[in-house]
Amino acid sequence: MELFESMPSSKAILTAATSLTASVILFRSIASDLVPETLQHFFSSRFQKISNRLSSQLIVVIEESEGLTSNQMFDAANVYLGTKVSPWTQRIKVNKPDKDEELAVTVDRYQEVTDCYENVNFTWILKSRGIKQSDKSSNPKTELRYFELSFHKKKKEMVLKSYLPYILLSRAKEIKEEKKAVRLHTVDYNGTDYWSSVVLNHPATFDTMAMEPEMKKELIEDLDMFVSRKDYYRRVGKAWKRGYLLYGPPGTGKSSLVAAMANYLKFDVYDLDLREVQCNSDLRRLLIGSANRSILVIEDIDCNVGLQNRENENDTSEDDKITLSGLLNFIDGLWSSCGDERIIVFTTNHKDRLDPALLRPGRMDVHIEMSYCTFGGFRILASNYLKIEEHSKFRVIEDLLLKVKATPAEVAGELMKSNNSEIALENLIKYLSKQNALLTETDGH
Repeated sequence: MELFESMPSSKAILTAATSLTASVILFRSIASDLVPETLQHFFSSRFQKISNRLSSQLIVVIEESEGLTSNQMFDAANVYLGTKVSPWTQRIKVNKPDKDEELAVTVDRYQEVTDCYENVNFTWILKSRGIKQSDKSSNPKTELRYFELSFHKKKKEMVLKSYLPYILLSRAKEIKEEKKAVRLHTVDYNGTDYWSSVVLNHPATFDTMAMEPEMKKELIEDLDMFVSRKDYYRRVGKAWKRGYLLYGPPGTGKSSLVAAMANYLKFDVYDLDLREVQCNSDLRRLLIGSANRSILVIEDIDCNVGLQNRENENDTSEDDKITLSGLLNFIDGLWSSCGDERIIVFTTNHKDRLDPALLRPGRMDVHIEMSYCTFGGFRILASNYLKIEEHSKFRVIEDLLLKVKATPAEVAGELMKSNNSEIALENLIKYLSKQNALLTETDGH
């Protein structure tokens, strides 16, 4: 009891602390007046050096740009940290890029963001500083943004060789692709790089395509293998591209399959109508203007443009028209290597009309026949349009599809006529029966 009675009161402690604080402030004020500025700077810098040596933290600075050149690492960090915002973050920035459908979330200045990678803790802070511009400077920026990344200095090698490349090469790219809106580009001589674009809102997916399951599985596996073989293409000395030929009657889903491929890979689609291209040199400009990770589509290759046989091309100047040789060079010549991860898709209703030079591997690597609707394709359409997996009328439809050549578009058209599955299936049976009767009548004659 005597011990507690001998201790100073809380009021006395507060008074002493206030007096000590005032003394420190007074001492700093006197030192500031009496000690020369050069000595102040000297002691300050020495103190900072000692403090840095005692600190276990290392700070990596990632600036927004180097002169007029943007820093890819800064952009990647900005994308990555937008997914690391915690419930305790007080300020974030939100914007909607012109070519994306989703909002982009990024951190605001001086907001601390923490991250953990391989059991190592990291702290990120976005800062900025003013830029002094000379009279002759062409840089319009008045400030430079930069990230400060702090972590234990013992982890320097891991950060430089693993953590930062992980953000730059892996996660930031994945995040961008997940949020990316697939766009459809068309030839536009007044547009940037001869192209203009809109968002591709086509809902087709591999799940909704009325294709045989085995063919669909093989195509997906081929696409997956293609996008994973960057090192392989470099090792064998080939341009990182792949060509697909989709052939079959009209209405068999060739265009829808292109949309399904684009939605699956998150690749933009470049619709190249050769009738709008004036000459071979324009073909090269269009190729250069297309982006990596894209699908270039040339529909109805057999009748899109009057491509002459190569033997007759010597009579005409290259800039007068598109030639078959020009198209072949566009597909797999030197210019085709100006870009990575590109897919070229050709469509045709008449495969037999194509020059054999177009069909060889390296130009059209994979040939996919888009045929008439099978019973397996019908089941997919019934699930899509009527939301049914089984029905008593399926057996009748299966028998009719073995006799009648009906395209998926024709089958879908009948199913769309009613929301009532009974009525829709009956309409389809009547349509197929009528086609079968016409076929029987024709064969009879």
